[in-house]
Amino acid sequence: MSLIDSIAALKSSIRGKVFTPGDVGYDDARSIWNAMVDKHPAVIVRCSGVADVISSVNFARNNNLLLSVHGKGHNIAGNSVCDDGIMIDLSEMNNVHIDPEKKRAYVSPGANLGDFDHEAQAFGLATPTGINSTTGISGLTLGGGFGWLTRKYGMTVDNLVSAEVVTAKGEVVKAGNNSNPDLFWAIRGGGGNFGIVTNFEFELHPVGPGILAGLIVFPFKEAKVILQKYKDFVKDLTEDLSVWIVARKAPPLPFLPEAVHGREVVVLAIFYNGDMDEGMKLVEQIRDFGRPYGEHVGPVPYERWQQGFDPLLTPGARNYWKSHNFTEIKDELLDVMLDYTEKLPSDQCEIFLALVDGKANEVPSDETAYSHRDTRFVVNVHARWEEPSDDENCIKWARDFFHESAQYATGGVYVNFITEDETDRIKQAYGSSYEKLVEVKKKYDPDNLFRVNFNIKPE
Repeated sequence: MSLIDSIAALKSSIRGKVFTPGDVGYDDARSIWNAMVDKHPAVIVRCSGVADVISSVNFARNNNLLLSVHGKGHNIAGNSVCDDGIMIDLSEMNNVHIDPEKKRAYVSPGANLGDFDHEAQAFGLATPTGINSTTGISGLTLGGGFGWLTRKYGMTVDNLVSAEVVTAKGEVVKAGNNSNPDLFWAIRGGGGNFGIVTNFEFELHPVGPGILAGLIVFPFKEAKVILQKYKDFVKDLTEDLSVWIVARKAPPLPFLPEAVHGREVVVLAIFYNGDMDEGMKLVEQIRDFGRPYGEHVGPVPYERWQQGFDPLLTPGARNYWKSHNFTEIKDELLDVMLDYTEKLPSDQCEIFLALVDGKANEVPSDETAYSHRDTRFVVNVHARWEEPSDDENCIKWARDFFHESAQYATGGVYVNFITEDETDRIKQAYGSSYEKLVEVKKKYDPDNLFRVNFNIKPE
């Protein structure tokens, strides 16, 4: 049977939508968040349920087609789309069900954090995820997942209770501590190498609906002092508080004087989930790091705070990231950060430093496939721009920072932050889990059907 005939047969078995080149909607369906990625699948299946996923996996295997999986999110590397193969699009499978008595969330793979938070916050519940409502739950979870709640409740994978997975054979299996525990271990940090997760079960925690959060923006001329004080401040910090650093040019925020817009600044992003009075005392200490240009800190709904950085990650721009893990912030690293902030190649470029210690560090490194349990800080260099003519300059800036800061890093890297050209960092991304992940790959995907990812080869 020809591929055309096979696609026709596939269409008859799918309840969702099937797109091929030339169809209305095909170009929209193949477009993803990072505008640098421009690939053309032979067929795109927008699944409406698990049956469609099974049919699509069987189709790819039987026709020896390259297979990519698109959830809903950012996917910096562009692995959610492929050339000449099948793109399995899960974005319409976005249901979220909350059981408030059991404190459990049952989340479909096409949901984003906004979908999740909207349902969970109706009951004053949440689980550690990311910091943008537009982030997809699938990619975030399979790579490890961290955000504002990580210091108190751990990584996203530390709160995954079970999952439903469609394997390379087209079989649906449950993965949990008591069911296929090797697979359950592997999907908690090993990416999409072992199958397609069609349902996630998460543990939930009391959060909000109101929390204390906001931004304090300091002049760049005070940056060295601010960062030194930050380094000391976070050495002994309550797990209710998380403070991240962003170095960039000031966007036109309404609480900043207009004269500051477009100037280099150091931003402290603050999140506190605890007693408001105690939280404000901590905010006062942070405010005293320097003389802020302006601030906007106060009680805010958790769901709204999760949307606060969305304008910085809208689709359609060109994006390139470089990232390192760190156990400590050395003065030399701060010097490199400040040096590269002074030569930002576009107004949208930034360097952020995330604090990810606390509960995340207390989990043994071999308990999940995400093994970087010594990581206290993650630095991500986010190059972002609009015009292809700026590609070389912006990418070079990110790469140069990466190379100059490498000597202060652990050598490990968060797999969700590496780009398409960093296949040489795959073993660094999976760390001490790599050899065991190879064994799980041999068992569940010996022919490497799921290989459009940061691939663990079954060798």
